[in-house]
Amino acid sequence: MNILAPSVLSADFSTLGNDIKAVVDAGAQWIHLDVMDGMFVPNISFGMPVIGSVRKVTDAFFDVHLMINEPIRYIDEFVANGADMITVHYEACENVSETLDKIREKGVKAGLAISPDTEVSLIEPYVNDVDMVLVMSVYPGFGGQKFIEASIDRLNLVREITVKVGKPDMYIQVDGGIGLNNVKEVCNAGANVIVAGSAVFKGNKEENVRGFLQAIR
Repeated sequence: MNILAPSVLSADFSTLGNDIKAVVDAGAQWIHLDVMDGMFVPNISFGMPVIGSVRKVTDAFFDVHLMINEPIRYIDEFVANGADMITVHYEACENVSETLDKIREKGVKAGLAISPDTEVSLIEPYVNDVDMVLVMSVYPGFGGQKFIEASIDRLNLVREITVKVGKPDMYIQVDGGIGLNNVKEVCNAGANVIVAGSAVFKGNKEENVRGFLQAIR
C-alpha cells in the first residue's frame, strides 16, 4: 500500500493542529515534519516543542525528517515529543551507523535520507539497518521547489538496492516537488511513501488529500 505523508512545512502554522487533523481525517496516513537547523540547510523551521504540541491533537504516524547537523544529539528529545520515525541525512552524520543505532534503540523506526547530489550507492551498507530510504527530489531546505527529473532514476536505483539486499517491500520515500502531475511516475519508479506539501495544504486540503490517495492506490 502506498502512503501519503503531507508535509506541514506548507501548512498554516497559526492553525497547525486543525490543518493536521483535517488532512488526517481526509485519509492521510502519515504526517511529515521537516526540522531544519539553519546550518545543514539554509533555513530554520521548528523543533521539539512544536512536534510535542501537535502530538496532542492526533494519533497519526509522525514521520520526522531531521535536516540538522549531527542529529544523534537530539534523538531522545524527538522521541519524547512523539516521533514515530526519525529520518536523518547521510550527509549530516559523522557516524551514520551509530546514529541509526541510537534511533532504533529508542524503539522508533529509522530512515536514511540522501540529497540530490549524493551517490545512491552510498546507502547500500545501511539498508539493513533502516526502515525507510528517503530520496530528496529537491535540494533540502525549502518547500515549493520544482521536482528534479533525475530523481526518477535515483528511485529506481534505490529499489534495485533494496531488492538486492532482500528488502523488496521496505519504505522508499520521495520528498520535493510532488503533485498530481507526477505522483504516479514516482510510484512507478519505486516510491511508496509520498511527501507532498504545497500540493496538499494549498487550496482545499481535504480534496487534495483525496486526489492523491486516488492517484497512488
